[in-house]
Amino acid sequence: MEHVIEMLDITKEFPGIIANDNITLQLKKGEVHALLGENGAGKSTLMSVLFGLYQPEKGVIKKNGEVVNIKNPNDANDLGIGMVHQHFKLVHNFTVLQNIILGVETTSHGLLKMEDARKRVIDLSEKYGLMVEPDAIIEDITVGMQQRVEILKMLYRDNDILIFDEPTAVLTPQEIEELMKIMKSLAKEGKSILFITHKLNEIKAVSDRCTVLRKGKYIDTVKVSDVTKEELSEMMVGRKVNLEIEKIIPQIGETVLEVKNLSVNSKGNNKKLVDYVSFNVKKGEIVCIAGIDGNGQSELVYALTGLGSISSGSISLNGSDITNESVRKRNIKGMAHIPEDRHKDGLVLEYSLGENLMLKRYFTKDYHNKGFINFRSVDKYTNKLISQYDIRSGKGTKTTARSMSGGNQQKAIIAREVDLDPEILIAVQPTRGLDVGAIEYIHNQLIEERDRGKAILLVSLELDEVMNLSDRILVIYEGKIVADLKPEEVTVQELGLYMAGSKTQIISEVSAHE
Repeated sequence: MEHVIEMLDITKEFPGIIANDNITLQLKKGEVHALLGENGAGKSTLMSVLFGLYQPEKGVIKKNGEVVNIKNPNDANDLGIGMVHQHFKLVHNFTVLQNIILGVETTSHGLLKMEDARKRVIDLSEKYGLMVEPDAIIEDITVGMQQRVEILKMLYRDNDILIFDEPTAVLTPQEIEELMKIMKSLAKEGKSILFITHKLNEIKAVSDRCTVLRKGKYIDTVKVSDVTKEELSEMMVGRKVNLEIEKIIPQIGETVLEVKNLSVNSKGNNKKLVDYVSFNVKKGEIVCIAGIDGNGQSELVYALTGLGSISSGSISLNGSDITNESVRKRNIKGMAHIPEDRHKDGLVLEYSLGENLMLKRYFTKDYHNKGFINFRSVDKYTNKLISQYDIRSGKGTKTTARSMSGGNQQKAIIAREVDLDPEILIAVQPTRGLDVGAIEYIHNQLIEERDRGKAILLVSLELDEVMNLSDRILVIYEGKIVADLKPEEVTVQELGLYMAGSKTQIISEVSAHE
């Protein structure tokens, strides 16, 4: 039997949208099979059908040629199907070991038998190169480690069909490389892997075959070695996509944002998470803060945008001191922010798309009268943004933000922030978890803002993005700026060394402040 899993003619509908329209997917034993598509193409929905989270309106699923009925994730587990979700499903205050065995605990006379479980987890982690610390608490370990815990959860349950949903969206370049090795070794052991992604480099690096979906429909299944990245992106988006970023030479103007000796101490002790950082961003340039996740980028952005406190130092915008201003005051003075975590800091998930688009404008005189919101002008404005930024949703402005795909949620945030016509745009991981079509769109938006003379501070973990978009790169390591580089004068490998702390530039106080 060639196929371990066959999903035949699967149709899944939600109110107002056909998420999967008659899709067929066949997975061979021991292969890494990529599922490629834009956000909202129906990839996660199809995998949720296979994992028993949704029931399809039409179609059948076969395992080893036999029709199976998967009513819930327990049925999927019994059939050896496991899934690592894009947003991990871990209990944060439990240990690694407790998370791995949760739901399949071994007990004796009502007591947990942890020793056998511990031995098995250690054996599995050694066999597959997934080294984890069994007694570490989940909230204390890195995102890359949390992902290993999710993979071990599947292996502990003897799953032989492994679904990875956008597994690299939150990983550093080094962790991504590690994960690719792990996936290859799992396939070599006879596991069959379904890999949802929209990153073409990763598909080329690790997948044997690739099935492409577009707007809920099946486009084709191809052998990865037979196609180019350009061909894959065209199948996915339905048009030619320019994977190269074209920029004109920047016309740099006056300083917009100036940061001097900024420090942020951690809450529990006086460790400096941001350590006397000084830099500036001028009109017409994209300055990128590059670094491995967890080196103080988040705390720095929180301090700049007013979402977090600072311990010392100053921040000024167009010469005016905003160190102690509220978030709204900073917005009004010309700061916009595309946050790293779109669910936590970017959107009110229970609000509608229209309400989210208005969050920074509803209080201005154009949109309210004597304390009452003028809904006619609000609708006109939000509909304009939806069409201008091609934000796709089932019910237009009335759609709940939570129900939208990640890419469309991100477009909504970008529409709201860029339309403020800010002096400085702080964009943190603006393309995290997005597909090539959306990435191309967002990159073009950022370049367009820069060419209009705006100052842009980009914070990114994607090295390609850093190299392609930046006019200047500031590398952050353990809360310090360790290098100020020009992308055309540095290689990706060298940048990686600065990011890992193996190399530093001596940045004098003078040059950091000029």
